Amino acid sequence: MQLDKQVAFHKTMGDPTRIKIVHLLSVGSLHVGAIAGKLGLTAPTISHHLNKLKECNLVYSRREKNTIYYFLNKKVLAHHSSVLERFTNQGEGKSEMSEKIMKEKQKVMNNFMEKNGRLKSIPAQQKKKLFLLEHMVDGLEVGTKYSEKEINEYIKQFHDDFATLRREFIIHQFMFRMNGIYEVNPREMWGSTPLYKQ
Repeated sequence: MQLDKQVAFHKTMGDPTRIKIVHLLSVGSLHVGAIAGKLGLTAPTISHHLNKLKECNLVYSRREKNTIYYFLNKKVLAHHSSVLERFTNQGEGKSEMSEKIMKEKQKVMNNFMEKNGRLKSIPAQQKKKLFLLEHMVDGLEVGTKYSEKEINEYIKQFHDDFATLRREFIIHQFMFRMNGIYEVNPREMWGSTPLYKQ
């Protein structure tokens, strides 16, 4: 689950030495000996911390001749920072925005859903599609593991094109898939969509 990755990342970063290593690598790549020298620690200690940082993909290594250099994976760092930022900004102007979103969502529901709850069609416009995807995912439980067959059956309640809708759940981070098992991401992880960035 995406939330597990966030927790693992912040646990790993909850160490002063690792924060210092990340700071050093943000300036440029370094080998173990150089990092040890700058921080006044032994090479084995630095290697241990670098391995922990590699486990959450924050650091990667590259061999140049006989020396292994370590680099900061700035994309991963930026991703985790953006998730925190979404948590922070969630409350700002929330009630006013919620009311606007709810009205817009209701309009989309009226236009694209039949009275029996089935979709008339899958909207081409992304924003409308996201409203409907959110509505569908709301019926699934966070923390429950679903097989692909179970997800397909669930989606069929709304529309026969379960393969397309299942793929949309993953693309827009409503759900997370690993080894054929599907889980609903917490709402905080749905923020990659324009729905929450208006």
